[in-house]
Amino acid sequence: MDSDIRRVQEKILEIMKIVDTICRENGIEYMIMGGTALGAVRHGGFIPWDDDLDIFMTPENYRRFRKVFDEKSPKGLVLQEWSVTEGYTEYAKVRMDGTTFIEDAFMDRKDMHHGIYIDIMILHKCPRNPFLQHMIYVASKFVVLVALSRRNWKPKRLYQKYALGLLKLMPVETLSRLAYRLIYRYETLEDGYDYCYFITKASFRQGIFARELLDKTVDVPFEDTLLKAPVGLKEYLSLRYGDYMKLPSEEEIESSVHARIYDVDRDYREYLDG
Repeated sequence: MDSDIRRVQEKILEIMKIVDTICRENGIEYMIMGGTALGAVRHGGFIPWDDDLDIFMTPENYRRFRKVFDEKSPKGLVLQEWSVTEGYTEYAKVRMDGTTFIEDAFMDRKDMHHGIYIDIMILHKCPRNPFLQHMIYVASKFVVLVALSRRNWKPKRLYQKYALGLLKLMPVETLSRLAYRLIYRYETLEDGYDYCYFITKASFRQGIFARELLDKTVDVPFEDTLLKAPVGLKEYLSLRYGDYMKLPSEEEIESSVHARIYDVDRDYREYLDG
């Protein structure tokens, strides 16, 4: 294992332990997801080459977390929100001061925090109606495209270039607001729903999860601690990854690395100002 990546992982885990404590002390639910959940099952912690950590929160739990975080202002940590429309959250990051984690897409952004982080992804309810589920899927992908267009994203396929070109002809602000309203619309459902998360590369079927898989959490070992995971952890991983115990190719491993520049000892401003 790359010793530098390991040091980054240790910092990430340091952040996550603080977030976990805040959540447990205030009755806020979260659950590990994506590659973090995969790592917990397959490796007992981080995937060896992984340089991030992802958790789910529902909109209500995230709002409560943000309120507590703002009130307590944990020393050395910053909550950074991402959204294409004011009033809604695409996802959030908890970043650590005094560290560096600069990604290609944000190399030119000197106005933002570039510290090592964990990701908070917003998990939404969706009705068990295929048509409405596909509408939410399309709305989510539109939001993703708008977000990418505002960052230094370089399309790799022709249809992606066309899609970016079409955005210039659309009333993006209005459509983004409508898209978010649809995504958040079913938050108050008490029955007849599942969960969905489409702000990702995942396909439609990879982004919908039966309610019973994610409705409750259990503690699972992760490195030297316990983190909350969905009660249907292995079923979730099967839906998301298929044969999740199979190791990826070298190509897939290389493409999964996020940071262009990382440093656990120096503040990102030293690199941006250099």
